[in-house]
Amino acid sequence: MPQRSQRCAAATSASAYPQRQEKGRSVTAEEWSATRLSLLVAAAAVCGSLPFAIPIAFLLARWRSPVRSLLETLVSLPLVLPPVVTGYLLLLAFGRRGPIGAFLEQTFGLRVTFTWLGAALAAAVVGFPLMVRAIRLAFDGIDPRLEAAARGLGAGRWDAFVSVSLPLALPGVVSGAVLAFARSLGEFGATILVAGNIPGQTRTIPLAIFTEVNRPDGMPTAARLVVLSILLALAALLVSERLERRAHG
Repeated sequence: MPQRSQRCAAATSASAYPQRQEKGRSVTAEEWSATRLSLLVAAAAVCGSLPFAIPIAFLLARWRSPVRSLLETLVSLPLVLPPVVTGYLLLLAFGRRGPIGAFLEQTFGLRVTFTWLGAALAAAVVGFPLMVRAIRLAFDGIDPRLEAAARGLGAGRWDAFVSVSLPLALPGVVSGAVLAFARSLGEFGATILVAGNIPGQTRTIPLAIFTEVNRPDGMPTAARLVVLSILLALAALLVSERLERRAHG
């Protein structure tokens, strides 16, 4: 009887092993879900932060004041802070008991933490310095005399910015957006604190890799997601590099 049980167990495990291998060769629904969610989060992070990044970058490029150094330091702070610290601060501010989170939920019924919006918020904050830096370099490369000439012809500050500065800086703006998009795709530390690791809701590619690595049979899935992350990052960097060359060429 024990020998028969051992043979049955061996046969069961042998029949299950090819199924796991066959499953490992195809893309699962969880992988597609993580990929779609990562793209959604990264796109939302870029769209939400770009309207703030452009004026701040222009201000840093043109403003001459001691306060400018303080503003530049605050903008660059997420680059040097551990992402977990950034996530903790966001959780304090946007949590259900936080000042901003409580206001949004009570006024608009909008909950940020532990939703995909929280993941987008974390990605936006972490990628914001990269976006601002690329856009600022683009504005630095524009001759201020062109703006002065436009204003001399009767254009106001806003008209000169929209008709002269922004079109000339457009390659840098797109480059900064692409860099922030790529950084958002790889965000992990702040996301897991603000949004959690909820399958189908907040589990992006980095969180899915972390989850699969901690499973006994999850290494093949993790490897596929790692390759996908590398390909997306390479594509984003190539696009950003090409746009930067175009902006400075």
